[in-house]
Amino acid sequence: MVITIKKSDMIIRELYLQQLTGFIDKPFVKVITGIRRSGKSAVLSMLRDELIQRGVKKENILYLNFESFDFADIDTAEKLYEYIKNKISNRRRYYILLDEIQEVQSWEKAVNALMVDFKTDVYITGSNSHLLSSELATYLAGRFIQIHVYPLSFAEYLLFKVKRTRKKCTYFHSEFFKYLRLGGFPVLSTADYDEETAQKVVFDIYSSTILRDTIQRNKIRDVELLERVVRFVFDNIGNKFSAQNIADYFKSQQRKIDLNTVYNYLNALEAAYIIYRVPRYDLKGREILKTLEKYFVGDPSLLYALMGFRDRMISGVLENIVMLELRRRGYSVFVGKADDREIDFVAEKKGKKVYVQVSYLMVDQTTIDREFTPLISVKDHFPKYVVSTDEVWQDNIEGVKRMHIADFLLLKEF
Repeated sequence: MVITIKKSDMIIRELYLQQLTGFIDKPFVKVITGIRRSGKSAVLSMLRDELIQRGVKKENILYLNFESFDFADIDTAEKLYEYIKNKISNRRRYYILLDEIQEVQSWEKAVNALMVDFKTDVYITGSNSHLLSSELATYLAGRFIQIHVYPLSFAEYLLFKVKRTRKKCTYFHSEFFKYLRLGGFPVLSTADYDEETAQKVVFDIYSSTILRDTIQRNKIRDVELLERVVRFVFDNIGNKFSAQNIADYFKSQQRKIDLNTVYNYLNALEAAYIIYRVPRYDLKGREILKTLEKYFVGDPSLLYALMGFRDRMISGVLENIVMLELRRRGYSVFVGKADDREIDFVAEKKGKKVYVQVSYLMVDQTTIDREFTPLISVKDHFPKYVVSTDEVWQDNIEGVKRMHIADFLLLKEF
């Protein structure tokens, strides 16, 4: 992943900016999604700077942030349309940048009208995947593309640290553990935070996301029950389970919950990017399985903010970091089933695959066999990795590469 620092000292998240610039002036609404505070607004600001560098006049760029009091009164599609209509004063193309658009009621009607009535190029951000469901599809079917912004990768975390400290990072392995404990929300990499303060910051992000993008959005009444479901999922990061497992657990706790309610809560959390669902894939049957999926969090720091850091979490957290990196790079990610064995991740992109096993430490031969054997059994020529935190044990076995997880995350290509 390429990250650069311009003369302004602003870190440019090239992964996302390159995707956006590839669609400048194309007849699509560009939809930037991601969990709150993942950096969507910053990416939109980077795009604005890029447009100006390309010669677009500032008056032809309209940037509205609907979480700002400056635009608090623009809360309906009609008001949004009229505001922008009154700003259009010449025949040149206007670039409309709408940040956290979900705050505007029926916004999709205004966006559609702006594309139809004027010469515009529209970019929107939002913190809920419902932007891409019924609302957007109804008015903009086939006329939008999605770019998903994740919290900082390990490579981005290092660049932020270089900018902040003005010191070069030389030992990536030790820095990785700092990244693991801090998490990837950009705000945490703009200053020095102790763990307690960092967890408070992330808890505020979590609370806002739960309230505005989950509870209010889905009109959830039993907030306490939703929180219990969240804690169950967070406590089982990296483990296979189903909605039925959750319902059975609540039953054992003398708390009844309807199976449909579990599905609804999981879908709501997934839509807000608090969690990601990773389905299982049968390598032999070449089909996606419908049972015993894995769930991961939008950023590991969410775990610590809600539940504190516990050493027993480490394996699940390592998997979580690898899963996010694979998705960040555009892979579709699955848990692999190879007969009676499991491969942590099978990632696919443009007809190519990457297989990854994640382990904390390669402590003995039993662990080595458990991690390598499933990959060795897959008879294709795609890259296969076992990643862990070991500093000494480096053997590759039958074409399966063993790497420190920090080195793996910094690879330009897998």
